[in-house]
Amino acid sequence: MSWGYEPSVRRLAVEFGNSLDWRLVMSGLGRDYKGHEKGALLRWVEDAARIEMPIDPLLWKESPISSTYPACIAVKAAGEQGVEQQVRFLRALREGLMCFRRKLDSLEPFVEEARRARLDVERFRVDATSHAMVEAFGADLELARAVPEDSPRDDRVPLPTLRIGERWIFGRVAYSDLREACVAAGAAPVQPEPLSVDAAFARFGRLAAKEVEDLCGIAGPRVWAELWRRVAEWELRAERVGAGGWLFARDQH
Repeated sequence: MSWGYEPSVRRLAVEFGNSLDWRLVMSGLGRDYKGHEKGALLRWVEDAARIEMPIDPLLWKESPISSTYPACIAVKAAGEQGVEQQVRFLRALREGLMCFRRKLDSLEPFVEEARRARLDVERFRVDATSHAMVEAFGADLELARAVPEDSPRDDRVPLPTLRIGERWIFGRVAYSDLREACVAAGAAPVQPEPLSVDAAFARFGRLAAKEVEDLCGIAGPRVWAELWRRVAEWELRAERVGAGGWLFARDQH
């Protein structure tokens, strides 16, 4: 999965609830970024224009990370506390990197993100430094390299990749395709209707406009009008990301 898939993934989680079982496989976006910061910045600029989620590429100028592998291991450690905790932690990492330019490639910054994600911090610290998590990440890398016949790459699955039932989905596709794959795999919708804006923020706390659009069924121009109305009435707080992106949150988040 990827930052650009967050709106669709959150919508799947709402619509299908517990009839979907999630497993996060960490496939390691970049083992060593040293000397490649400029290329990463350019890719992030391109992604920001494509995925409709807020990104601040200045991370690669001000706080470049050396590798994504430590973060992958940290996500495996968070998973020792449960899938829900792991998903919250991964979201905290993504917001920290993509939106807030936090240098997240070592233990103490990961511990702070674990605290933000409401994990058992002391347990996380122990798990994140255990050799078992390195082995668990290694097993995920092997899964990512077990390439299906129809994969567009022959060395590993491309990112993002989802497997729903027996169907592999490579790259970003329409939500209708994801939904169709879930139904075909036997998942049953439990919340087929869009959420209200209040319900969406009550569940997730912090959202990008694209996520509100997908979760609440509000067309693009209207979702921005609704979000800024709520900001003007002190119902939400707007947090600027980069040169033109925004995250919106309840004040208590």
